Amino acid sequence: MTSSTIFYIVLALFVLWMLYRMFAPVKGLVQLRDEPFRKKLEQSKHKHLIDVREVHEFKSGHIPGAVNIPLSQIGSRASEITKDSDVFIYCQSGMRSKQASKMLLKSGFPEVNNLMGGISSWTGKRIR
Repeated sequence: MTSSTIFYIVLALFVLWMLYRMFAPVKGLVQLRDEPFRKKLEQSKHKHLIDVREVHEFKSGHIPGAVNIPLSQIGSRASEITKDSDVFIYCQSGMRSKQASKMLLKSGFPEVNNLMGGISSWTGKRIR
């Protein structure tokens, strides 16, 4: 085997590992589409609805009742979220909120509900 062949094998394994890490299921992460997310949110008595988009994105429209904690601040502001409440999290497309969800789960939150497709998929009552 040549060194270039070994390089390409290692590169392919790295890419496969990264894809697995990106799309693998995460224990405690509940991925919900719009309607189930909305229903579970409405039924929850003790909840935190968190928008992890940047401040300017939040100001342009968000799900009513949401608190803005940008992804870059989620680690330092996790203490604002009680661990015994239901946590609902979203972003624009679902990617940043999945990252934030992983961070919260690593911080000891037992379950985090992520809106698949983000606010772009939200067909709930309204966005203000």
